[in-house]
Amino acid sequence: MSDVLVVMTNTPDIDVARKIADDLLEKKLAACVNIVSGCESHFMWKGKRERATEFHVQIKTTVSRYNQIEASIRALHPYKVPEIIAFPVSRGSHDYLSWVAEETWKL
Repeated sequence: MSDVLVVMTNTPDIDVARKIADDLLEKKLAACVNIVSGCESHFMWKGKRERATEFHVQIKTTVSRYNQIEASIRALHPYKVPEIIAFPVSRGSHDYLSWVAEETWKL
């Protein structure tokens, strides 16, 4: 098993998504951030069904950087309860996983 995580969040607009990406890359907390536009989210909020068009953000990082990434997203995100979830990468290209680890260990 690798030490690599994929952390995900959704943002209300491209500006917030780009601020998060820039912040994480500048701080060497992420090796790569993908922003996908046109995500339609359906969810319950305070007992009511909601729907929103959002920007999906995928962050490639390591386990040791998760707490810092969560703090950065919370600081930059306008939602009261932003989605911040992480999935461990159990398999992947050795070269890619090594690159993610290398990029997130540089300070």
